[in-house]
Order: sequence, then C-alpha cells, then structure tokens
Amino acid sequence: MRTNPFLDSFLFLIGRTPDHQNSGVGPLLVVLFLVLLIASLVVARRNWIIEPAQRTYEHVARCFMRVMIGCMWFQGSLWKLPLPVSGGLKFWTEEEGRYAAFEAYKWFATHVLVPGLPVLNSVVFLTEFSLAVSFMLGLFVRPMAIVGILFTLQLWLGLYQHPSEWPWEYIFLCFTMGFFFIDRAGMSLGLDALLAQRPPTSSDSPLLRFYRRFA
Repeated sequence: MRTNPFLDSFLFLIGRTPDHQNSGVGPLLVVLFLVLLIASLVVARRNWIIEPAQRTYEHVARCFMRVMIGCMWFQGSLWKLPLPVSGGLKFWTEEEGRYAAFEAYKWFATHVLVPGLPVLNSVVFLTEFSLAVSFMLGLFVRPMAIVGILFTLQLWLGLYQHPSEWPWEYIFLCFTMGFFFIDRAGMSLGLDALLAQRPPTSSDSPLLRFYRRFA
C-alpha cells in the first residue's frame, strides 16, 4: 500500500517495501541500487570535471531524467522476484490473456507466455534490470532505449483493455525513451560521454566499434 512519496522513497532506500521483503534478497537489492546510484553520481562528476561542455542545465536535466527513469525500471524489476516464477508477474501475464488489445494476443499470452513463465520470468527481470543499469549509468543508452520501447509496447498491447490501466501511461514512457534515443541521453554526464572521449584506434574491438557507432 502506498502512503506518500517521501515515506515510500525512504522505505525503498532502506529495503522495507513489500517488493523487497517478498524478493528473498532484499538487503542485496538495497546494496545494488545504492551502488548504481552512487556510480551514476561518480560518472556525472567525472564528466563535469573533464568536459566543460557538459556543464549546462540541459545536460544536468537530461541526466537527472535518465537516472530517474532508470530508478523506475529498477523498482519495477523487484516484483519479478523471486525466480523462477513471481506471483506478481504470473498475475499480470494472466491478465494479458484477458485484457489484451487483440484476441490473437490474448491467445498468445494464455497459451505461450503463461506456460513459459519459468523461463520468461527471468528474461523479464534481467531486461528490466539491464534497462535500470543502462539508464542510471548512461551506458549504451540509445540501443537500450529501443529495447525499452519494444518492451513497453508489449505491455501496452497486453493490458490495453484492462480496467485498472491507462494505456497512455505506456505511450508516455515510450515517448520518454524515444527522446533518450534521439537526444543521445547517455552523452549527458553518462558513461557514453566518457567512452566517446577516447579516440578510436585500429586496435578497437568489434564490440567497441559497434558501441561508437550506435551509442
């Protein structure tokens, strides 16, 4: 049950939310989140020090919004625990079988997604956790923004007719990540900006070349 945003934020930081307690690894999740949060501040500070062009309110605002969306994905990943099948994810996947936008998707959710939860649950958790890491640290933000958009569109279609859901909230989240892609949000006080400052060399790995091209 929600109380108010200040108390809820405090309970999240100390691992006293129902999601933390139900996960079975609440203290570890608190440590992971604090490490990511501190790392995002360290990365931002490093950018601020070595690159004067980063010292603008546009970069600061873009970084802040990116980190907050990363925090959202981190919090959203918690109720996908414990593995292999979370009760919360099982419930909402079954809801997709009732309230999806199209009959074909209802069939798909009921006959493919729900039976596949022992595998799907881990995939969903790792996807959301990866989005959290990417956005909080500003690492590989553009490709991960595309992943986030596709992931969110699936929720939009799957819960489109649900009486307790507002379809526009998923569209707004897609728009937000779309702006992360267009504006290259990782270049605002993120690891993408730090890595981009390294001059390319002939010894760069294929993965690094791919990164330089798409980050």
